[in-house]
Amino acid sequence: MAGKRIKKAYEGLDSVPACTVKEAVRIIKERATAKFDETIEIAINLNVDPRKSEQNIRGVTQLPAGTGKSLRVAVFAKGPKAEEARKAGADVVGDDDLAEKVQGGEINFDRCIATPDMMGLLGKLARVLGPRGLMPNPKLGTVTMDVAEAIKAAKGGQVEYRTDKAGIIHAGIGKASFSADNIEKNLRSFVDAIMKAKPTGVKGSYVKNISLSSTMGPSVRIEAGDL
Repeated sequence: MAGKRIKKAYEGLDSVPACTVKEAVRIIKERATAKFDETIEIAINLNVDPRKSEQNIRGVTQLPAGTGKSLRVAVFAKGPKAEEARKAGADVVGDDDLAEKVQGGEINFDRCIATPDMMGLLGKLARVLGPRGLMPNPKLGTVTMDVAEAIKAAKGGQVEYRTDKAGIIHAGIGKASFSADNIEKNLRSFVDAIMKAKPTGVKGSYVKNISLSSTMGPSVRIEAGDL
């Protein structure tokens, strides 16, 4: 049955040229027919060289319609800041005790926030958290004294992005159950954030191509001119 479903999802797309945003969203939503709420994913292929630090694009942006995903947030803090984090809805809060769990492979969170005084402790966890994209970073707003605001942002539709080795940015920008309007709002907002992050040293066209897909569905290319 899964084979038939996938075959149907891809049916007739071979000859489809680049689409407008509205058309791409319609096609992807129609063909997201898995038995779970598929994530709508965007891939932006950029004309950058990630080996150059100034062209290794990384940041966070807030999606207007949220991500549709319930993020588990961990906070490294102690004393009043730890209490502030608990009150703000952090799922895991701690300092040395939490570091010990992480070191032992117990990582049951999707986003990690820390107060600046915790960075010495977190340095010892860089090898564990770094490869998973979980290392707190001041540029991403995840090293901060305002832990309540950082938790609110993480749980309220904030999405991280970074270029991979091929210069492509991948991100989940919603769920198949979202309305077409909300997917389009999120898509345009995300692309806008990437455009604003354009490094000054990029020569020629910044964006090579943009495509939209769902977790188990096909990928559709979007006309750059429609963005």
